[in-house]
Amino acid sequence: MSHQQPRHFSRRQALSTLLAAGAASALPGMVRASTASEARLALYGPPAGPTMTLAWAVANNAFEPLGLPVSLTVWRNPDELRAGLTSGDIDLSVVPTQAAANLYNRGMGVRLLNVMTDGLLYIVGPADGPTGLEALAGRRVVVPFVNDTPDLILRALLEHHQLQIDFVSAGTPVEAAQMLLAKRVDFALLSEPAATVAQLRGRQAGINLTRTVNLQSAWGELTGLGPVVPQAGLAVTRGFSERHGAHLGQLQEILKKATAEVLANPDAAAEAASGPLEQPAAMLRQSIPHCNLVAKPASAMRPALEAMFELMTAADPALLGGHLPNDNFYAL
Repeated sequence: MSHQQPRHFSRRQALSTLLAAGAASALPGMVRASTASEARLALYGPPAGPTMTLAWAVANNAFEPLGLPVSLTVWRNPDELRAGLTSGDIDLSVVPTQAAANLYNRGMGVRLLNVMTDGLLYIVGPADGPTGLEALAGRRVVVPFVNDTPDLILRALLEHHQLQIDFVSAGTPVEAAQMLLAKRVDFALLSEPAATVAQLRGRQAGINLTRTVNLQSAWGELTGLGPVVPQAGLAVTRGFSERHGAHLGQLQEILKKATAEVLANPDAAAEAASGPLEQPAAMLRQSIPHCNLVAKPASAMRPALEAMFELMTAADPALLGGHLPNDNFYAL
């Protein structure tokens, strides 16, 4: 598989990389959230499907039973997430599950409350071309956030099927989609809602795009555990666990109910998420069916998580800090 850069990239490109050895000395300050006197629920999430669940819950005062003031901030890239952790602004955040495991194994006190998607990864390419992983062989494929969970999933699949691609890195999903629309690459690895955005913008430009590969299905064939990529979940900081650990079960029930409501009311959910995600509600509405939103306790997803961790780290165990996280990683 050809590559434009060495395997280890700069910290600015992926959360998993910034958590590696070179950054480890800075992390204790990053996970020390607010002081014990502060009572709050500061939620963070990426501009991706699971954050729509948080946005719906906030808009409908679902967290009111916790008796804490609530805020929701959407981070646009791993640097913004790092800044929130460094400043102590974050109590809970939707993060790649692999990044949460890395933090935990490095002694930073971050635990995984749940899994909030069964996977929202797709290879997007020309609608008139071949489909399936084999279609990628020898082609230019752009991947945002190199060394983050989507990239590692794709690498594991390509290695298993012994496929070679011309790998192109991008700083963000938006950049990746733009490269695809400009025909600078043949395919793009995109999560939702970026995959839907690319298709809609392509249609406006007279370019017919499709989901060439459903990575959830391809991953399920590899693991034998069904079409599930437990790629993102809600991570809980040590500070929040210490101050509000008794609320974790209640928090999970709130998110479980909110997820069911999002799936049952996609139009209203898209409206609630449009502002925080800075995307048109009509586009988010089309994205929701492809987000595979769930709210499953982390411990219930442990077999799928460990299967993913083991396959992702086969070539580089340091991505998780050298070993699988132990029982305490699973907050529920």
